[in-house]
Amino acid sequence: MALVRWAPARELYPMQSEINRLFNTLFDTATPLTPVPPSTRRFAPAMDIVENEQEYVLRTDLPGLSESEVKLEILEGVLTISGERKRADEENRDGYRRIERSTGTFSRSVTLPKGVDATAVTAQFEHGVLEIHVPKPEEVKPQPVQITVGGPDREQVAG
Repeated sequence: MALVRWAPARELYPMQSEINRLFNTLFDTATPLTPVPPSTRRFAPAMDIVENEQEYVLRTDLPGLSESEVKLEILEGVLTISGERKRADEENRDGYRRIERSTGTFSRSVTLPKGVDATAVTAQFEHGVLEIHVPKPEEVKPQPVQITVGGPDREQVAG
């Protein structure tokens, strides 16, 4: 009878590689060993959110799109950017070897802080970058209440 040293980590490798494969297909990332066909890739624009004293600034990269191809809406405190990036090279005459640029519909949503005035949100689109300015809501401050002592005929203010 031969003794075999048990290595518990070795038993986790198949499970880890299966989880990696699952996540790679979910997020459509290609590795050199497992290329993802261009038809299954989805376009997901990158977004930066910056906060300063007065506002939040969201910058979204939308290369190849025009202002009319992007939809921006706020519904129940959620800002949604959506649109579609279409493939420009419908003809297959150039003999493509590799296509890495993603196409298709996209949607990115961000929950805004409570109290944001949706009518004060502004957006600019320049050089393929959508920049959205969301003014911060005013802080809710407690309102002082004046307390009177006595009934309505005896008005003395407590101090």
